[in-house]
Amino acid sequence: MFIVHVHVHVKPDCVEAFKTATLANARESVKEPGIARFDVVQQSDDPTRFVLVEVYRDAAASAAHKETKHYPVWRDAVAPMMAEPRQSVKFSNVFPEEAGW
Repeated sequence: MFIVHVHVHVKPDCVEAFKTATLANARESVKEPGIARFDVVQQSDDPTRFVLVEVYRDAAASAAHKETKHYPVWRDAVAPMMAEPRQSVKFSNVFPEEAGW
């Protein structure tokens, strides 16, 4: 598995628009064969902060995700909503070895 956590800080007046655009992207993303899981989480004590937890079957699936029709639509829609540039952190899972997703 290849896991990416995308940390996003949006402008306070853009929270709902960001959620709408991001949920549309997530709904399409989970249809991709290379995506095992795609979570959108919002920070409880600061609703302007989100983490996208993207679990890919391999690194190639992550690259393929960026070539879909829905990814650039999301990327371009949310760019002006950012309070600061989004950051991603990449992980490989240690346990479970076979997640079974």
